[in-house]
Amino acid sequence: MRFLGNVIDKLQRHPKRLVFPEGEEPRILQAARQFHALRLGAPIVLGDPVKIRSLAEEMSLSLEGIRIINPATSEDLENFTKRFHALRREKGLRATEAREALLQPNFYGAMMLAMHQADGLISGASHITGSVLRPLFQIIKVAPDFHAASSCMVMEVEDTRIGERGVLFMADCGVIPDPNVDQLADIAVSTARLARHMLGVRPRVAMLSFSTKGSASHPSVGKVQAATAQARRRAEQLFLEADFDGELQVDAALLPEIAERKLRDSQVAGRANVLIFPDLNSGNIASKFVSLVSRANYYGQILLGLNRPAADVSRGSNAHDILGVAAIIGVQAIDYQKLYPGAEKHHLPGE
Repeated sequence: MRFLGNVIDKLQRHPKRLVFPEGEEPRILQAARQFHALRLGAPIVLGDPVKIRSLAEEMSLSLEGIRIINPATSEDLENFTKRFHALRREKGLRATEAREALLQPNFYGAMMLAMHQADGLISGASHITGSVLRPLFQIIKVAPDFHAASSCMVMEVEDTRIGERGVLFMADCGVIPDPNVDQLADIAVSTARLARHMLGVRPRVAMLSFSTKGSASHPSVGKVQAATAQARRRAEQLFLEADFDGELQVDAALLPEIAERKLRDSQVAGRANVLIFPDLNSGNIASKFVSLVSRANYYGQILLGLNRPAADVSRGSNAHDILGVAAIIGVQAIDYQKLYPGAEKHHLPGE
């Protein structure tokens, strides 16, 4: 809770508007209520107002301060339809198909985000990842100078000797199945930027592998080595002060005594606060395993590399997890252009 407490304190000074497309989901309503009660900003939930009010009554939950929008009856539906159609017309999307898409809350929420009617988006509690990402990729797009969007998990463990006083940033745990060298470097730089933004300390980024500095030979090891070198170059170009080292096994990345045995003269080994996995299999399995076994607080997936702040929460998340993700997205939105210079220059057709 130390990490989340600091995030909440910052957002209370700079409240933001967040849209939650899954307004008919009990955990989302609870998180939205807590978001308002903690004075973090203005929550917007999408869905049928009758169903939402009935659900809130069953839960004995106040809807005060929560804005409810039904995409089907919204005064913005026609304008959103025209803009989405203009955006996707060259891809063969018909006007009727654009309207049908925007009746879906995730598409409508993504359009709200694109049109600056919301500062961030939180979805995924009752939708699979593809249903959350597809509207964002079609409407929001990838930020300038980045090859692809990815995701990051923030984990807080009890042992404060691990990471940054118990806080670790882990990526990619949710989007790219088998990143190439360019994508892996992007993931490392984006996650380092977020860690710097959220923690205010120099990121120490471990590029993980089953090998430490040539202890094994395999094409996947070569990919990690190449991505490490490229991440260093990209960080320098972006004036990001961070340390990158790899390839490293996870024990060499996190434990000083193991790092001392396996390698020397590293600013990262034994002290990493950012862990970059070589593929989605390892990242997703490791992050969920650690959170379950250690009962750690975890917040994700925070989407990286997009033009606007958004998150795809796990369907296994509880209301507290969703609130934590919402707070992180809100803090990102305070000065998102520092994370992705040029992101705010993206406009939809007709803006």
